[in-house]
Amino acid sequence: MSTGTNRILDDFARLMTDAAGAAQGVRKEVETAFQAQAERFLNSMDVVKREEFEAVREMAARARDENEALKARIDALEAKLASRKG
Repeated sequence: MSTGTNRILDDFARLMTDAAGAAQGVRKEVETAFQAQAERFLNSMDVVKREEFEAVREMAARARDENEALKARIDALEAKLASRKG
């Protein structure tokens, strides 16, 4: 009778292992489907990606710095012209 009980326990353990594997597979499928749906939703909302936002922010910061440098040069040139006239 001991071998019959062991066989039942082995079958039960195999069943639980298969069920855990199936549950993990279903979980991965649900995650993949959710990510795809979320990506479609965000694309339909015309939302920019973080990398694109950071790149544009960096460009704007450089342009602002360049504008400030150019303004300083213009102010210096205007001051120089004013001192020549006066």
